[in-house]
Amino acid sequence: MKQSVFGLVVALSLTACKEEPRGKMEPIPRPPGMKDAPPPAEAAPAAAAEPPADPSKVVLRWKLAQGAPTSYRLDIERTGGAPASTEEAAPTKSAKGKGKEKPAPVAAAPAALPGPVTYFMERTDSGDYRLRVVPVGSNVDADTATLSERGFVLDGLQGATRNTATLVLELPRDPVGTGDAWSLGTELILMEALGPQFQAGQPERSNRVKLASLTPADGGEQVATLEYDISEKLAGKVRGKEEPATSPARAAEEDAEADDSGRPRPRTTPETSASAEVSITGRGEFLVKAGRWRSWEGTITSVTKGGFPAAALQVPAGALKLRLTAVESAPAPAPTAQPQQ
Repeated sequence: MKQSVFGLVVALSLTACKEEPRGKMEPIPRPPGMKDAPPPAEAAPAAAAEPPADPSKVVLRWKLAQGAPTSYRLDIERTGGAPASTEEAAPTKSAKGKGKEKPAPVAAAPAALPGPVTYFMERTDSGDYRLRVVPVGSNVDADTATLSERGFVLDGLQGATRNTATLVLELPRDPVGTGDAWSLGTELILMEALGPQFQAGQPERSNRVKLASLTPADGGEQVATLEYDISEKLAGKVRGKEEPATSPARAAEEDAEADDSGRPRPRTTPETSASAEVSITGRGEFLVKAGRWRSWEGTITSVTKGGFPAAALQVPAGALKLRLTAVESAPAPAPTAQPQQ
């Protein structure tokens, strides 16, 4: 009897020890009719590794050090005489107005010559690339611009100065191999500057720079030879402007000079044809490892006819030869004016 009581006490003790601990979370039963949740999606596969770089291609970039500008002098030589104006003048009458005609004199526009200049490319403390354009013989910056790592002009230059800097400093965006070609960010004829009197046709553009060869050099260096062939053509009509009102006596004289049909002669200058053509060729040798030019030479030729708007031409006028050579020292900073006491 005593053993039975003892066994009952032990059984009750074991049952008390199996009591669930307080605070245990119980799952909430799913409402009737609700479907089970879908199984968790499998983890997305890892991104595919980039293919290995093509050993036959190179990345052309400027290697600029902070506090040590990379400097080049751009010499510009005119290979012909000063560009003469080819604008066709409207015939004018003699004072007596009896059929004698003579051309009106036309003044030739001055040539836009942006050089010689020195380019100072430097890396600022913030890591940005900056270009200073300094006329030769001066220590004052004519223009300052910001560049990308490949020499693309981001801002700060305009007109012929910008196009010339783009021509000698801009490198391709992507890796290139022998035979690959790309274009430069040049704008040789500015359409917005043509004016309302010019009725332009469809422009013809060709913008091509090619990696002609890639050859090894001493010290593990590679020489990338670049060839440039860029051109733009634009033709159109220049509308005549209405002549100012004449005196009654002159108006009567003009009406008396009516043609055979009896109608008065027109008092507006007729439309004339006008055109512009720009061509650029060049060749440069770029040191891939050093990130600088070994040599660069090119030519710019521009021709305008028929009173083409001079403001639209974004290169120096005439036939010019360009040569880029490395220089060692930067000019001393310009002195600052001291305030008067």
